[in-house]
Amino acid sequence: MALNKMWLAIADAIAQHTHRPVNPQRVTPVSGGDINQNYVLQAEGQAYFVKINHQHHQLFAAEAQALEQIQATQTIRVPAVIAQGIVQQAAYLVLEALPLSAQTRHSCYALGQQLAQLHRAPVQQLPDGLYGWQRANFIGHSLQDNRPRCAWAEFWRENRLKPQLAMAYANGFVGALQPYEKDLLTRSDTLLADHCPAPSLVHGDLWSGNAACLADSTPVIFDPASYYGDREVDLAMTELFGGFSPEFYRGYADSWPLQEGYEKRKSLYNLYHMLNHLNLFGGGYRASCITLIQQVLA
Repeated sequence: MALNKMWLAIADAIAQHTHRPVNPQRVTPVSGGDINQNYVLQAEGQAYFVKINHQHHQLFAAEAQALEQIQATQTIRVPAVIAQGIVQQAAYLVLEALPLSAQTRHSCYALGQQLAQLHRAPVQQLPDGLYGWQRANFIGHSLQDNRPRCAWAEFWRENRLKPQLAMAYANGFVGALQPYEKDLLTRSDTLLADHCPAPSLVHGDLWSGNAACLADSTPVIFDPASYYGDREVDLAMTELFGGFSPEFYRGYADSWPLQEGYEKRKSLYNLYHMLNHLNLFGGGYRASCITLIQQVLA
């Protein structure tokens, strides 16, 4: 790919942040992104992973902040943030280019252990006992409301379920979902009424495509949608689409066993992500949303 003015500007931004010259040579597209365009920028002796988004200019600022906050816990590896900004009406995020591999049994167990350590890390940026985050961020390209709240049940109802239901109605799914809303929100409050988890820094979008490892089996996670919430939301999402081995769950349980009632709460937590898929990708996810709602109400 030719190095146009946008890429030269990004190279200049990298040089400013790294305090060393960057001589860009070529840009190679990387497949696999539904929301962003991904590339590897090759420079003399160095490669950079670059994400581009032409629609949501605040998305990468929030993602960079989450990566830096996870990195600050010193619990689990994430790509280092090198630069982020806006050039020619496009937002960009430059990360270190890590040589990622498929997970091994050893890395899966270590990932479970280190995720538990992340969840145990001291709260930063928010007063103790609050759920939320210091800013709104994005789940896919849906805005994620992180306004802090004292009660977890209230946070899940007001910041997670209601916004997704409102988007679904705006997207034409009123008839499919609205008949369930009253009972669903009541059931959500009931399930979470006596559940007062310590706020944990969660990845927030932990499906198998957002986890890998290095050649030495060091686990790596990326593409976070972080906030402080119930640690169970991360574990629940790993079960939503599969792809995590028994070693992963063993590693987590050996470090920090889950609380009683998780099996009932996980469908409620995963409904948020399924509703978001409905809003992002359309009616193919309607039946899955109804199935999860029925599981919650059962």
